[in-house]
Amino acid sequence: MENDHPSQRQSPPGWLIADTRPLGRGNRTAKVRQWIKSERSEANGPRSERWQLLVRGRVQGVGYRASCCRKAKELGLSGWVRNLSDGSVEVQAEGPAHLLTELRLWCERGPRGAEVIGVGHGQLPPLKEDWFEIRP
Repeated sequence: MENDHPSQRQSPPGWLIADTRPLGRGNRTAKVRQWIKSERSEANGPRSERWQLLVRGRVQGVGYRASCCRKAKELGLSGWVRNLSDGSVEVQAEGPAHLLTELRLWCERGPRGAEVIGVGHGQLPPLKEDWFEIRP
C-alpha cells in the first residue's frame, strides 16, 4: 500500500510533490534525492525549441525584419529573420516555448505599417546559436 502514496509516483522533472509524512531514517535519503533532482532541473532552465515562422502579407518594405530582430533580442531569443522572394518574411527563432509563443504573437501583428495576413509555424531541431541577426 505504501507505493500508492503520492510521493512514490513519478512526477515531471522540476516538480516536487509535497509529502506530509515526517522525515524518518527510511525516507530521508529519498527526499533529499528528489529535492536535488528538482533543483537541478530548474537550474538548467526550460527546454529550448527552434521554430520557423513564415509571415505572409504586406511585410516587406515596412521595417518588419528590423522590428522583429529587436523584439527577438528583447525576449532573449536566438536565430534570424530574412525576406523571401515571394514577398513574405521567414523567421527562425530558438528559445523557451513561452518566449517563442510571445514572438509569434508579435509576428501576427508586426510593426506599424505591416499588414499580416497569416503566420505559418513549423518546428526545427535546435542549433544552439546565441545571437539573432537580420539576413538579406
